[in-house]
Amino acid sequence: MSAVAEQTRLADRINALEESSTLAMTKMARELAAQGHKVISLSVGEPDFKTPAHICEAAKKAIDDGFHGYSPVAGYPDLRKAIADKLKRDNNIDWKPENIVVSTGAKHSLANVIQVLINPGDEVVIFAPYWVSYSEMVKLAEGKSVIVDGAFENGFKVTAEQLEAAITPRTRIVMYASPNNPTGAVYSEKELREIAAVLEKHEDVYILADEIYEYINFTEEGHFSIGSIPALKDRVITVNGVAKGFAMTGWRIGFIGAAKWIAEGVEKLQGQVTSGTNSIAQKAATVAFNGTLEPTKEMAKAYARRRDLVVGLLKEIPGFKVNVPDGAFYAFPDVSYYFGKSDGTTTIKDSDDFSNWILNKYYVSTVAGSGFGAPNCIRISTAAADEALSEAVQRIKDAVATLS
Repeated sequence: MSAVAEQTRLADRINALEESSTLAMTKMARELAAQGHKVISLSVGEPDFKTPAHICEAAKKAIDDGFHGYSPVAGYPDLRKAIADKLKRDNNIDWKPENIVVSTGAKHSLANVIQVLINPGDEVVIFAPYWVSYSEMVKLAEGKSVIVDGAFENGFKVTAEQLEAAITPRTRIVMYASPNNPTGAVYSEKELREIAAVLEKHEDVYILADEIYEYINFTEEGHFSIGSIPALKDRVITVNGVAKGFAMTGWRIGFIGAAKWIAEGVEKLQGQVTSGTNSIAQKAATVAFNGTLEPTKEMAKAYARRRDLVVGLLKEIPGFKVNVPDGAFYAFPDVSYYFGKSDGTTTIKDSDDFSNWILNKYYVSTVAGSGFGAPNCIRISTAAADEALSEAVQRIKDAVATLS
């Protein structure tokens, strides 16, 4: 059977789904590295730090203590309490353990909420640039993504006025991330209160706040959670996890904090699809949330230093437009100056061409902005050693010098 024939036998919802551009570029980088090329991979959104030792010790203890069986669908009670305590302590959000559902990573948490709240034809307003999976999750739920673009000149952030114009009678969810992947944009308390003022007028609209990069925030003001605004509390679903702040990407622990009826809906769905998440990882996450944040703060300092290094070097590349991220660990330069230019062999038509050309010819793995709703940009992960980052940007600088 041919590949085309095989594809036609897949469900329509799968054929309509786009492959994750971040995972696709990471796969290509690994394949080139396996061929012996010295690839600098800056495509994956993964901390390059090890999980803190006290968290690893908790996992070892959980194994020794016999936590080998199925866990409750919504998570162990002690982890749900630790998350509720964390939300109160760090975010001024007062939820009980019954309002918490633990899932297999924040991505799983986001997908659960969308499946639980979206009916076919419902609209989800997504602030762009956005993480590549948002619109595809909406597609799987048979909803419609309404993309609202944050301007480069406004730090890639959407304004309250833009949101107001995007809401229709079919709007069910407004979805955003702060700090943002891919731009590093951080919405201030003032900006979120202005957005909240719009949402207060639309009582049937829910807010899905992705706060997975919460602890990687370089602003003096720090992180503000829209879920802490009393008028919106019951309509905000706060999503977070351990992947970024605690360098625990492979442990696969995410969670939601939400009104009880939403949490129950997510638990019901999860009970039919995955059941409870990894028991050992849950015990480790409990210690992460209850324990010291000193390792997290040290990682954030390193990310801030790398941000300054990479942004400074990118600004030296002719034609690049570069903003200064306020959080996360990405740079997101606008490279559209080079669209239409050629090195004599390859003509760069868009950001996909740019990223593929840089990878296949200069062995630097980035991600095209098209998958993030920003087709003029590329995403560069700064979660790498200073030397690798410096060499990668130099390779990009040398590459574009061949274009005319």
